[in-house]
Amino acid sequence: MAFSLLVTLREGIEIALVVTILLGYLRTIGQKRHFRDIWAGVVAATVLSLAFGAGLEVASRELSGRVLETFEGATMLFAVAVLTWMVFWMKRQSAGISRELRHEVDEALSRGSVLTLASIAFTAVAREGLETVLFLFAGSTNAGSTTEFWLGGVIGFAIAGAAGVALYYGAARLPLRPFFLATGIAVIVLAGGLLSNGLGELHAAQVLTNLGSRPWDTESWLPMSSTLGKFLHTLLGYDSAPLVGQIVAWAGYVGIALAAYLFLPIAAPPRPAIREVEPTAPPGAPSQA
Repeated sequence: MAFSLLVTLREGIEIALVVTILLGYLRTIGQKRHFRDIWAGVVAATVLSLAFGAGLEVASRELSGRVLETFEGATMLFAVAVLTWMVFWMKRQSAGISRELRHEVDEALSRGSVLTLASIAFTAVAREGLETVLFLFAGSTNAGSTTEFWLGGVIGFAIAGAAGVALYYGAARLPLRPFFLATGIAVIVLAGGLLSNGLGELHAAQVLTNLGSRPWDTESWLPMSSTLGKFLHTLLGYDSAPLVGQIVAWAGYVGIALAAYLFLPIAAPPRPAIREVEPTAPPGAPSQA
């Protein structure tokens, strides 16, 4: 549950933040009639993400044995790469994401393009949605309880949705920098677990055969089949008898990624100029001239 809750909470907050910024800005400049365009983009992105998830699930059910283990292992390693990119991309973009989105809205309105306006929401939400589906699929392959795993995902999205509503109506202000810093650290640790599990799957499929020996075995006091063992396996990549390659990969990835995330300066994206947009008067309002 903890894995899915954290993933959907972080990704859900990012989605809620984007939608809130877009709707809030349109409200500010008197363009609420374009809300439907934003929601059209959100719905289209949601459908695409669900279709992607269904495709992964169907593909996994059609496979078995070594082919399935190879597919799951490769999916986990791909998820690690995307997770890592997402964490560092968000660190770079978080400071100027509001200004960038407002600039894109201004450009779309200046051209009178409804499709472009919808595509802004579609692109942003689809990116987060596809990432979420990929992470959940990669994590679900080793989940101890399917019900608890998906319940955690639903709870994470529910919290993110409530936060988005509160942000839109001004009832709360989300401390973005501390939030993304804390969840970024947690996501890196989760990615380390996926990396270890992915290597284990590929080793079981005999795709990777030279990952070294197993220096210890803790199966007698913390079995992989136990509730705690399954929880730690999904969350942190715990293996009662890990291979040397898994240990080195986990420690190397988590150590280097955390050091880079916490201490490596990342230049902020250039700030686009914001065009001042005159609020649109409601129909029937007297002219200011």
